[in-house]
Parts: sequence; C-alpha cells; structure tokens
Amino acid sequence: MTFTELVDRVASKGPFQFLHAVLLGIPVLGMANHNLLQIFTASTPTHHCRLPPNASEGPWVLPMGLNGKPETCLRFVHTPNASLPNDTQGATEPCLDGWTYDVSTRDSIVTEWDLVCNSNKLKEMAQSIYMAGILIGGLVLGALSDRFGRKPILTCSYLLLAASGSGAAFSPTFPVYTVFRFLCGFGISGITLGTTILNVEWVSTRMRAIKSVGIGYFYTIGQFILPGLAYAIPQWRWLQLTVSIPFFAFFLLSWWLPESIRWMVLSGKSSKALKTLRQVAAFNGKKEEGEKLSLEEIKLSLQKEIMLAKAKHSIADLFRTPILRRMTFCLSLAWFATGFSYYSLAMGVEEFGVNLYILQLIFGGVDIPAKFITMVSISYLGRHITEAALLLLAGGCILSLIFVPSDFSTLRTVLAVFGKGCLSGSFSCLFLYTSELYPTVIRQTGMGISNMWARVGSMTAPLVKITGELKPFIPTVIFGTVALLGGSAALFLPETLNQPLPETIEDVKAWSSRAKEPKQEPEAEKASQRIPLQPREPGLGPR
Repeated sequence: MTFTELVDRVASKGPFQFLHAVLLGIPVLGMANHNLLQIFTASTPTHHCRLPPNASEGPWVLPMGLNGKPETCLRFVHTPNASLPNDTQGATEPCLDGWTYDVSTRDSIVTEWDLVCNSNKLKEMAQSIYMAGILIGGLVLGALSDRFGRKPILTCSYLLLAASGSGAAFSPTFPVYTVFRFLCGFGISGITLGTTILNVEWVSTRMRAIKSVGIGYFYTIGQFILPGLAYAIPQWRWLQLTVSIPFFAFFLLSWWLPESIRWMVLSGKSSKALKTLRQVAAFNGKKEEGEKLSLEEIKLSLQKEIMLAKAKHSIADLFRTPILRRMTFCLSLAWFATGFSYYSLAMGVEEFGVNLYILQLIFGGVDIPAKFITMVSISYLGRHITEAALLLLAGGCILSLIFVPSDFSTLRTVLAVFGKGCLSGSFSCLFLYTSELYPTVIRQTGMGISNMWARVGSMTAPLVKITGELKPFIPTVIFGTVALLGGSAALFLPETLNQPLPETIEDVKAWSSRAKEPKQEPEAEKASQRIPLQPREPGLGPR
C-alpha cells in the first residue's frame, strides 16, 4: 500500500477535510487584503500646490495644465496681477509650501507623507519593499519549514503578520512604515507556503485540484471584502489595523491544525504521526480503521523515502539533475511572469478611469469563473496545457491594451479584467502544479524558490511602471511579452494529472524516464495484427 492510499483510508472522506480546508482557508481572506491593501491606503487624490502664506485665494494663482485643471506640481512664482515685467509673469516653481488634497473620500499614506510629484516613486517603492519581504520570506521560510515542520512556520507567520501589520498602522514616519510592510510580506510568504503544502500533503490524489482551487476561492472572497472595508473605513491607519488584527485569532486557531504526516515520518516522528492519523480517523468516524494502523505499516509505505531522507537536501538539489533543472527553470519563469503581470494589472486600477471601489469588485468577481474554469481544465486537460494557455491569453490581453486608445475606458477595462482572470487562474494552477512536481524531500524548498520568483516579478512590476514616464506603452510591452515567455516555458513541463506525489528525487528521475519511453502496444493488439487475412467463402457474410 502506498502512503497516499494509507492516508486516504482515514482522512479522505469525512468532516476532517472540510474543517482542515476551513482552518487553512479563512486566513487566506486576509492575505488578499494585505496584498492589495495599497490600492486604497496609497491612493492618490486630486491635489495641487498649497498657496504661499501671503497669496490671496483664487484659482487664478495656479497655472493650468493641458487638461484644463490646475497643475499638480507647479505654481506661479508671482501672482499674475503683480506689477512685474511680462517675461516674468508666467514663471513657475515647484510646490515649496506643500500640497492641498481632496480628502473628502479618504486619506492615505500619500496625503500623510506627501508622496506626490518628485516623491511619487516612493509609493511604488513601498509596494516593492512589501513584495521584497515576500521574496526573502520564500527563501528563508521554505528551507526552515522542511527542517522544523510546516505547522510551526505557519503559526509563527500568522503572529508575525498580525504584529507587523498592526505596527504599520501606528508608523510615525514613512521609513518605519516600509519596515513594517516588509515584515508583513515576510509573514505572508510563510502563510502562503504553509497553507499550500499542508493542503497538498493532507489530501487524496483525486481531490488535490478541487481542494486547492477551493482554498483559492477564499482569496477571491477576500478581494470582495477589501473594497467594502475600504469604503467603510476611509482612514488608512484604521484600515491597516482592521485587516491585521484578525491574524492574532488565526494564530490561536492554527494550533488545531495537524502537522504533515509525511514530514513527521521523514523526521523520525513516526509515533506522533501514528497518533495523529488515529485522531483524524476517530474524528471522521473511522476509529476502528485507525486502530488497525501500525508503525510498521506507516514506515513500510515510506520505506524508500525514509532511507533517502537521511541525506541532507538543499537548493543545489534543484539543479543537480537535468529533469529538476529543467522543471526549476520553466517553473521559475512561469511564476515570475504570473506575479509580474498580475500585479501590473491588480495594482493599476486607478489607470482605467473607473470608480476605484467598483473596479476592485469587478477584478475580484472575475476570479470566480476564472478559478472554476481552471479547476475543470487542470482536472481534465492537464496541468501544463492549462498553465501555458492561461499565460499566453493573459499576455495577448495585455499587449492588446497598446492598441486601445485611453478614451475607450470600457474596452480597456474588459481586456484588463479578462487578463487578470487568466493570471488568477495561473496562480491557482501553479500552486498545485509546483507542489506536485517537486518530491516531498525538497517540496517546500522548491515551493519557496518558485514563490520567490513570483515575488521578484511582483516587486519589479511597480518599478517597471516608472518607465512609462519615457513612453506610455513601454510598461505594457514588457508586461505582455514576459507573460508570453512564461506561457511558452510551461509547455516544456511534464504532466502530473492523476500521478501520485513523488516522494524522492529518484522518483522524479524514474518518472521522467518512463515518460520518454515509447508506448508499448498491448499484446492482444499485436497478436491481432499478426493474424493473416482469410479469404471469405462465397455466400457467407455481407456482400
């Protein structure tokens, strides 16, 4: 009996899987809030230069832009009615006395610390620093999780996000705010990795895709919650605190989550693994089935893996063998393209000329059909075809925006929403696909590296947007091209549909070797091909 079948006997059917999915999924609601929080906490309201203390009030004091509205970053040096030569009447200067903002709808870190004009790049930098935290967290926490267990890292990540998110709400200065946001990203990375791996290692092969996409829907629901919270709480500090406090509760709830059975067995904790399996069996009403389990049966199901787990594994193992090297390269490019292109659309909702709250609801709503279609596709068509198609479609949508004038806001919004839906589906597919491709002994490390590239992409996306100051179409070309490259790379990945999870690196090698072998024709078919054709006797059979 394989280990998957053994776990399937006691944990696949019953209330345990439902409760397990809920305990893992509810915190994902808050992850969506943190990832997209700066859409609202860093929104840029209408603004113009604050008038000098000695200037009289009146719109005529401010120079007008080409759009007929006051300039946002310039003011007149002198009032137009001053007794000055004509050549100095229209002279302008930067906003030396600060800015006046329209805060009738909400305030933000932009209004708090004047992140406009020459300082507008700091807003994008704050989001990049947050993504850098997720990147570093993927590198550090992936390896720690393989060493100390999935559950402890997940639990600590909940606490870190709760504390750092609350700290960001009370930040006195912008640098302090960015430090806390970096720590928020670090915690998010641990939650993402722990949730994904615990989900995969506690579910049967046939239910993997359904449960993974099901947990992904918690993220979708979180995207609906965020606009509502932002509308109800216009103060950015209170909004930041509101989305952070629940993670203290998630920290406490996580103590009821069971550790990965696979990890416990590989770490020499077989007795604890047996106890956990029996508790799950009793919870599912299969106490007798659980009592039949024995340490010998558990160890036998993972005998090969236990022997090989004694050898230490590191990031270098991802590149030592040709099959793992190819998988790592293709997955890295697909993850980078998904994160890079996703956040170019998700964080750019202000650019489409549609109400910020409504568009965010639409962006969240498109995930519902996108993830359902993705679930059906990966369950029937396969993983690598689905992943490639999603990225190629997203890349085509993004590149199409180049040819749509800015006046056609509805068409631009439709293309952006469709592209964002494809990229959301790509994330759902990649989380499942990556966990299926890497063997158990380095699965968390592989997930950490892959997730790191998504964060490199999402960290780079705000910086690439700055190139739009040179030519407006440059960022769109870069985002669309990278998505096409990621989709092309996914075509070179092996298929995992209906395949058991690989336990060791040797399993992946054997899997690759079998895939390269030509299919053998069934013996019966070969025999039928060797039967010579017999002449038909007259009068027998149809003419």
